[in-house]
Amino acid sequence: MSNAMSEGARHPGLQAILNKLHRGVAVSDAELWQLQRQIADLEHRARSHRRDAAGSDHGPGPATVGPTLPGHATCEAIERRVADPDRGIAAMRYTLEQGTLISRIGIGTYRGAADDQTDAAYTETIHAALRAGINVIDTSLNYRGQRSERAAGAGLRRFIEDSDGRRDEVLVCTKGGYLVPEAITPGTLAPDDVVDGDHAIAPAFLADQIDRSCRNLGLETLDVYYLHNPEVQLKVMARRAFMDRMRAAFERLERAVSDGAIRYYGTSTWSGYRDGSLSLPELATVAHQLAGDHHHFRFVQLPCNFGMQEALTHRGAGGRSVLELARELGITVIASASLLQGRLAQDLPEEIVPMLPGMDTDAQRALQFTRSTPGIAVALVGMTSTAHLAENLAVTRAPPLTPAQHRRLRAALSRIISPKR
Repeated sequence: MSNAMSEGARHPGLQAILNKLHRGVAVSDAELWQLQRQIADLEHRARSHRRDAAGSDHGPGPATVGPTLPGHATCEAIERRVADPDRGIAAMRYTLEQGTLISRIGIGTYRGAADDQTDAAYTETIHAALRAGINVIDTSLNYRGQRSERAAGAGLRRFIEDSDGRRDEVLVCTKGGYLVPEAITPGTLAPDDVVDGDHAIAPAFLADQIDRSCRNLGLETLDVYYLHNPEVQLKVMARRAFMDRMRAAFERLERAVSDGAIRYYGTSTWSGYRDGSLSLPELATVAHQLAGDHHHFRFVQLPCNFGMQEALTHRGAGGRSVLELARELGITVIASASLLQGRLAQDLPEEIVPMLPGMDTDAQRALQFTRSTPGIAVALVGMTSTAHLAENLAVTRAPPLTPAQHRRLRAALSRIISPKR
């Protein structure tokens, strides 16, 4: 019980339960359950630390070297870096989101083989991207079977150790929801928690997944933690039951913020906001009910590109788009699939080339469209080579399209190509 007493000192609610037990006062079933859960968490963390020390729980991919890095992205750190003429990143464009300056282009880590060669390529490219001023990394526990998280962590650590970088200059985003082989702790899931055989958002499972992502990335705190495609749960349950699960997940994520494991949370979806199965106002209301105006549901990731414009065109509550609703609710939107897994990197219609001045390749044109979309804070693009990085960085030489230019381009696209569904 000594570990629980120590933990209770940092959590007043838990301390109150322990004091009751010490005085012989009866506790409720809910209080007893909370105490048991906290003790189970402590035991799991202790087992994790022992496995880490023994080097037996790492698996494939780059190993995290040294202690976990403390801190999180801060506006002050990034401002200092941008202002330093020796950094040579003055041309990089940033936006102020949730009190932090973040680059309008971010690096994604979804694609690639699960092998050492791809790990090394990601590590090198992430290191180079951070040196060049990109400061948003997007990954997930299930990308390449944990290897992408580990490669991202290795790239960040190399940036710090070899390039005088700092942890608080980088926004690190990851995700949980899919069951990953060799990344599930027994006892964190009940059979009914799992949907389609590979998806869950149960609170105990999320706590375990957050802990694993922190270890993979070598970080004490994750800047953004997404529920990964939570709309999958709607395949097997009614909406009310789904919202009950989302409430429980959000409650656990708010607790993770209080514990210092994450800074913000959100939803990363493929179809949820495009087909209307997820309601941004409904989810924001849940977060507000749990934590008031200072809730931490502040990020959404969704696809946006030439062929997938539903974030702009699909009308939800009050006839507003998801991007308009996010702005009203104070939620930052990050775009995935800027190049649609490479399918927009070539063979774009010649008619749109003059509408994207300063761009030399189709990949640059696609990226310019997404990063210029009103309401999109960051356009993510996968980069597994420094050549791809250089091509993408060249986009920053030109300013984003104005809203009027963007509207004209969209009108032209609607006449030329049909949206991909």
